[in-house]
Amino acid sequence: MPSAETTRVSVHEPELVRPTRDDEIAAGGSELFGGPIGRRALLGTSWWTPVRVVALVMIGMFALGMVQKIPCYDGGWFFGASSQYTHACYSDIPHLYQGRGFADGLVPYFDKIPGDMDYLEYPVLTGVFMEVAAWLTPGGGSIQHQEQVYWMVNAGMLMVCAAVIVVCTARTHRRRPWDGLLVALAPAFALTATINWDLLAVALLAAAMLMWSRGRALAFGVLLGLATAAKFYPFLLLGPLFLLCWRTGRWREFGTALLGAVGAWLAVNLPVMYLAPEGWAKFYSFSHDRGVDFGSVFLFVSQWLKIAITPDTANTWALALMLIICAGLSAVTLAAPRRPRFAQLAFLIIAAFILTNKVYSPQYVLWLVPLAVLARPRWRDFLVWQACEVGYFLGIWLYLAYTTSGDAHKGLPTDGYQVAIAVHVLGTLYLCAMVLRDIFRPEHDVVRRGGDDDPSGGVFDGAEDVFVLGAAAHRPRHAAHFDAVPLDGGREEPAPGDRSL
Repeated sequence: MPSAETTRVSVHEPELVRPTRDDEIAAGGSELFGGPIGRRALLGTSWWTPVRVVALVMIGMFALGMVQKIPCYDGGWFFGASSQYTHACYSDIPHLYQGRGFADGLVPYFDKIPGDMDYLEYPVLTGVFMEVAAWLTPGGGSIQHQEQVYWMVNAGMLMVCAAVIVVCTARTHRRRPWDGLLVALAPAFALTATINWDLLAVALLAAAMLMWSRGRALAFGVLLGLATAAKFYPFLLLGPLFLLCWRTGRWREFGTALLGAVGAWLAVNLPVMYLAPEGWAKFYSFSHDRGVDFGSVFLFVSQWLKIAITPDTANTWALALMLIICAGLSAVTLAAPRRPRFAQLAFLIIAAFILTNKVYSPQYVLWLVPLAVLARPRWRDFLVWQACEVGYFLGIWLYLAYTTSGDAHKGLPTDGYQVAIAVHVLGTLYLCAMVLRDIFRPEHDVVRRGGDDDPSGGVFDGAEDVFVLGAAAHRPRHAAHFDAVPLDGGREEPAPGDRSL
């Protein structure tokens, strides 16, 4: 039986938030389709529900992203070193079909690969995904044809992941399904979706966030463990979860989630760890030993100051910076006057990991897109950040075109690429600053301004604070307390439960 702490005040179905009413950018963009939706519109009375609409938009945008890869599909991946960069349509997928032994029927982690990469350098669940796609790729015809088919098979599987991501994001905040359009229409998402296999981990993490918002701690933990088995970064969400459980005293839920995450990760990794330990360890040794690479702050400093940064030095600095940021986020979580939302902290910790990493591949933006939508569903700020990421997407390919075109020097020189890195970093920091402002000034948080507390927080939604630090310890201790606050235009919004206006 639910407790009084977590039971919602109203038993009525909550009214959906319409972004064309509450967001000036969304309202302006809606003029292309007839203008903002009115008060008398019949919503949810036909097949065209918000979740179905955003799913179809996502599939359409994903297809456009595939179309953008046509110059490479038709030859750029196979002929000419720089054409795949000048057309900005590079993908790892066709190259690694042969380069990692899938074309020869080698088993990932168990069979050695000819060349300088002796084993597959991806986590186990991603390796399974790659192998399944190889099984579905016919072996006849030229190697070029097989690589084309392999990319198409992977694109189909990744499209399913993209649909899962947008549906889970749209459903995580019950009253805000239209926020899923931010994910579906994100240009950087469409451009980078088929560069690599990152969407598998992003989909599992999006499903985990949905499960946590519904109070299903074990399902959240299992999905988080599977996401970590596909990519390294999702485990970082256990940090914000720990801090929020500390502030609210929800230790049982944290233990359940942790148990599910560890169990799921071990279930995927233990068989390979035991039967092929050298191949299993390749991902971790490769991550540790790789040098400073594209897109990172370390590369920017190295090129700008014309100094060499060794892998060990980069590892030390990256770890130190990450620990400092984690300490800062801990202080923010425990000392903020009002408890931060789970999605806000999740976005900040992953953004910190990206900014302090030794490498920033352009598809890493996919890690942040769903979390950014849940943390800060404002079209203006989201599109500013996306513009910066599209700028970096173009910058890295033009830089690679410059470095691979010989004396022709077609593309972007080093100075221009440094600007692209700076644009990416500043865009991400801008969005982080907006999220931090929302934490300390909740009247700017559009989620809470609408009367919700923490709709993606599950057991945190409306929970009492039991441990706080600093000035927060002397304020009203109920985290869900929220007075009427002015909207951007100065109009006041009623407090939760007051629906008389």
